[in-house]
Amino acid sequence: MCGIIGYLGPKSPVNVLLEGLKKLEYRGYDSAGLAVVKGKEIYLCRVKGKIKDLEANLRANPIDGHYGLGHTRWATHGRPSEINAHPHRDCEGNIVVVHNGIIENYLSLKERLIKNGHVFKTETDTEVIAHLIEENFSGSLEEAVICAVQSMEGSFAFACLSPLDPEKIVGARSGPPLIVGIGEEEYFLASDVIPILDHTRRVVFMADQEIAILSRDGLKFFDFSGQPISKVSTELNWSPLMVEKRGFKHFMLKEIYEQPQVVRETLSEALSLDFGEVNLPELEAAKDRLKECRQAVIIACGTSYHAGLIGQIMLESLAALPTRVEYASEFRYRDILISPEDLIIAISQSGETADTLAAIRGLKGKSGPLLAICNVPGSSLVREAELTLLTQAGPEVGVAATKTFSAQIATLTLLALWLGRARGGLEKEKAIEIMLELQRIPHRMEQILNNKERVENLAYRFSSYSHFLYLGRWISYPVALEGALKLKEISYIHAEGYAGGEMKHGPIALIDEKMPTLAVIPKDRVFEKMLSNINEIKARDGIVIALTDNQAELENHVDYFLPIPSTHPLLSPFLTVLPLQLFAYTIAYRLGADVDQPRNLAKSVTVE
Repeated sequence: MCGIIGYLGPKSPVNVLLEGLKKLEYRGYDSAGLAVVKGKEIYLCRVKGKIKDLEANLRANPIDGHYGLGHTRWATHGRPSEINAHPHRDCEGNIVVVHNGIIENYLSLKERLIKNGHVFKTETDTEVIAHLIEENFSGSLEEAVICAVQSMEGSFAFACLSPLDPEKIVGARSGPPLIVGIGEEEYFLASDVIPILDHTRRVVFMADQEIAILSRDGLKFFDFSGQPISKVSTELNWSPLMVEKRGFKHFMLKEIYEQPQVVRETLSEALSLDFGEVNLPELEAAKDRLKECRQAVIIACGTSYHAGLIGQIMLESLAALPTRVEYASEFRYRDILISPEDLIIAISQSGETADTLAAIRGLKGKSGPLLAICNVPGSSLVREAELTLLTQAGPEVGVAATKTFSAQIATLTLLALWLGRARGGLEKEKAIEIMLELQRIPHRMEQILNNKERVENLAYRFSSYSHFLYLGRWISYPVALEGALKLKEISYIHAEGYAGGEMKHGPIALIDEKMPTLAVIPKDRVFEKMLSNINEIKARDGIVIALTDNQAELENHVDYFLPIPSTHPLLSPFLTVLPLQLFAYTIAYRLGADVDQPRNLAKSVTVE
């Protein structure tokens, strides 16, 4: 989950690397460093802390060079410290490495290298890579890398350079993402497209077991056996403006406010109201197989898992397709009962989530179609999947997912409508009814965001509380889970999400005047059931904040209201999640937390 950036070109590498690291800091912020080469010398700067600390160090001790590598770290092996910060070097200091991932056999490799006379200075697994390359180096950096990767086990992406083979950067990928950017007489190597966008939109997505060589003479690719391979570049339609704050205090707040437009763009070309059909051309070639699927299995982690729970209800309600939702991190270790008639839906914002990728790879040859719902074209998940629906969220920088959640549930809604019509169980009139309401959703989201004062006032009022309970039933239960997750992620306040009906089976013991409950209770099929749960809380002196479009019926039952506009019950998550995101953001900001870079977290979990 660390961030890698490399640059080879006419610009000042220190400036390019620093700006790139600022855009990669969401991937890790325990420590940071960079190395540049000038002639035969390597100049290195590393710090414990964030990129601002690295920048301050460079102002006090400037360095310069012609090309270089940068890194921002999320610690796995070795505590956060300057000595464990990347880049790492070999014994002689002639080879520099930055790395994302885990070398699983690093202890045995380290023991062997020490016996061969290598001296280690850090606690990291990364340093093993530098010494392996040194052990195999005889003038060609790429040949040494090809030899080194033969003995490495695990999930890793790394980049290296050496003045002994000058004007060259070599990158290798086996798991975590690594992307090459192609500019005018310049090349970039990065863990994500975000730091590349300021310079070029032309990129090459490296696949597993691939090596890239960036040099003044051009760009080459090899597989791990050393065989040359050809790669095709992709022109991205993302704009550099998408990764700027544009007047907002934090990326998370900007991304919360981008959600109406994200949903609007996701729906724009898919809805055909005249015919009551959804246009998903990506699925047409597999339509016959999809129609005959026995069940759907949704695999995801974190916020994507919560979106999957909403998708489960959509698919069962609109497509009459039995659906189950699985945590990817647990699913991969189960005795999997999957048949060729099962549709597998893998959801991942980045398309690089290690657990999700491992889960779907374990299904190869066992299941039916594999459909990816992903935000990043060219990502590993997209390449692995037979079918793909790309969400239209654009780059998301805030570590706590917001707009990608809305994009995912919009895509899952479209999928459920499409399958419902394709399978023949969804009548045209009902489809049109939902599609009309779906088109109104972005405007109703804007109504909530334009009237945020009530949410902010309640967040200020409750920012001193240490525990929260989030309750929902049916399609609001996943929203309760997501609301609790957001509060935990960015404010570090304990919060639990529960299904309302589970209150009596344990959680009700926690209820008192010190543990407020946020109840997600739109007017839907379980409104009366949720009202009973609320009354149980009030009978025990609990404080209840209700998110509802039915304030009149709750007037004498709750303490505070967060009103939302009315919509079709299946579409309520688009609206109910917004106040919960704003509530979490406002409390975290009030408490002085680092909203965009919460402690111990990184944006993309690319290692197990």
